[in-house]
Amino acid sequence: MTKQKLALFDLDHTLLGGDSDALWCEFLMAKGLLPRKEFEPRNQDMVARYKAGTVGVQEFADFYVGSMAGRTPRQWEPVRQEFLVTQIVPRIPRAAMELVEKHLDAAELVIMTTATNRFITELTAMYFGIEHLLATEAELIDGVFTGRTRGTLNMRAGKVDRLKDWMRARSHSLRAFHSTAYSDSINDLPLLEAVNHPVAVDPDPQLAAIARERGWPVMQLHTPAGALS
Repeated sequence: MTKQKLALFDLDHTLLGGDSDALWCEFLMAKGLLPRKEFEPRNQDMVARYKAGTVGVQEFADFYVGSMAGRTPRQWEPVRQEFLVTQIVPRIPRAAMELVEKHLDAAELVIMTTATNRFITELTAMYFGIEHLLATEAELIDGVFTGRTRGTLNMRAGKVDRLKDWMRARSHSLRAFHSTAYSDSINDLPLLEAVNHPVAVDPDPQLAAIARERGWPVMQLHTPAGALS
């Protein structure tokens, strides 16, 4: 019996030419919704330590989810709509759209899995036509963002835990699928190791070295060719 296929896509620096969290903070600073003097150096530090794989997962998540604290989703809605149009869509390469479309057209189960919180990324998933999104969840109390997260963070090993929980809730098992995962980051090594077919996309130096050592395919989505090697 042929197994159903599963395709897992990281978002930032994989499908997107940039980091959603960092872009969100920069966008809010430019609009005067976050104080630049306080947030800019912290944002730069967070990005650098994320790329190096050294930042703590809770520290990372709390910093970015904290940017939404004190407002309701309804209050943020026009801001995130503008963010999608002006900051996200222009950074999505055609090759990334075509890759996702290929998996969707093949009737595979396609999931976007990202460390960035759901409120920022769900519009991006919709833009790609991806129905299923696994993301860090921002806490709401009385309809207001608290600036804290809830549940397991969708980052590093947490991506695997969240994926297995998601599948279990739907009476699925990861082993029942032939699975492919795409990511750029050493932070996603646990996810890449959990699937049948890991693909490094424009990988960071640490992931590139592992991909070479293990013979994993390497794909460039952020070049005109969108080549696979």
